[in-house]
Order: sequence, then structure tokens, then C-alpha cells
Amino acid sequence: MYGAILGDIIGSPFEFDQGGKTKEFPLFSKRSGFTDDSVMTLAVADALMAAGKDPERTKTLLVYSMQRWGKKEPDAGYGGMFYRWLRMENPQPYGSYGNGSAMRVSSAGWLYDTLEETREMARLTAEVTHNHPEGIKGAECTAAVIFLARNGKSKEEIREYVVSEFGYDLSRTCDEIRPGYHHVETCQETVPEAVTAFLEGNSFEDVIRTAVSLGGDCDTLTCIAGSMAEAFYGVPEELKEECRERITPEMREILERFDKVRK
Repeated sequence: MYGAILGDIIGSPFEFDQGGKTKEFPLFSKRSGFTDDSVMTLAVADALMAAGKDPERTKTLLVYSMQRWGKKEPDAGYGGMFYRWLRMENPQPYGSYGNGSAMRVSSAGWLYDTLEETREMARLTAEVTHNHPEGIKGAECTAAVIFLARNGKSKEEIREYVVSEFGYDLSRTCDEIRPGYHHVETCQETVPEAVTAFLEGNSFEDVIRTAVSLGGDCDTLTCIAGSMAEAFYGVPEELKEECRERITPEMREILERFDKVRK
């Protein structure tokens, strides 16, 4: 999950098209901090580590964990509908296809033994809020790419799987995407761009820089791309240390526990 959290932190100063659509920028500044993307990534991981494989128990714990973490970090920048969901006594899914389902799912890509199980658990993480087919698809795709990458599949194999299974258009290059790309918070206009940044990058850091350079909903796009890049390249230790320094001690405890149990 370092990749997802680092993507969020590094992308956060450039959200809402505030960057220069360039790969040349300092990775960290005083404005670099975690947002709701990191909080919910850790909340989902916390739930999945405790849930086992029972679908109903998993959903119950996902709701509990996300609401608990939302209360701990109430000012992390949640979207309006999700913010209301966090405070409901009996929260229900609300048909969202927002990119939040994809940005929080990375732990599902690491915790399970098969691609089928990975996709099923990713679907559950989406369905408690983002139960629109596009919201579910975004989560499943992100987790599937992580699973394939950590199991040694090539980028071409990953590209072919994403296109055939999810139908995303990966024909454009980042240079073609970049000029007209803008702030958008849907899975269908974030996940394909994140996958493309991952496929084009030649190292963990280069994937991060490539994703940031696209602009748009930069922290979330880079969170998703970074989660994929970690599974393929790993994360340099100095960046892991920077990540640990920029989150709270309780968040760090979840991250360190996850590192011990992931496959």
C-alpha cells in the first residue's frame, strides 16, 4: 500500500489541475500530505485483514472500518455523498461510479491467492458504497492489475487482460491524454488513465511522475497508478520512510501490520 499512499501524498498539491502537466517537479513539499485516499485505503486494509473470506462479514467490517477512520480523520477531503455516508447510522450504497472505489482497493490486490478471489473481494470493497457497475469495475480492475503485477506478469500481459476483461480503452498514450485531460472523479475517466501511466512508466518514481503530469484528479489518479507500480517495481526504501513520516502513528500501525500479512 506504500504505492497508493505515496501517490496520494505526492499528487495532493496538484489536485484540481494545479500542476503544470509536467514530470519535472519536487516529489515532496510542505503541501504534500495525505488525503481521504490514504485514509480509506488504510481503512479497507484494516477491514480486509480482519474479515476472513465471508462476504457478509467482510461488508460489515468494511462499513465499520471506513466510518471509524472517517471519524478519526474528518477533514481529509471526502466527497459530499461519501461524507454523508460516513455519518449515517445505517449506511447504504448509493450507486456511485466515482473513482473512490478504485483508489481505496489496493490491499485486495495483495491479500488473496487467486485472481478470482482478488476480484471478488475488490467487488465487495466497492459495493458498500460504489455499487454502480462502473464503480465496481474500477475497483476490480485496479486490484487485478496489482495481483497480476506482483505475480510476475508482463506489462503487455496486463494490458491485454485489462482490455479483454474490463473493456477500457488503453490505445492512447499519456502524451495524447495529457493536453485535454481535466479534473474528473469517475472511475471510467480515471482508471484507464492510471493504468496507462503505470504501463508507460519505467520505474516506480517514473510512474508517479507520469501520473501527476496528466493533471486532473491528481491525488487519486496517482494513488491508483502508484498502487500498481508498487506491485511491479517495488518502492525504494527512502520513499517508504518519507511515507511513514507523513502519516499519523495509527495509520502507520495499519501499514506496518499489512506488510507482515500480505502475500
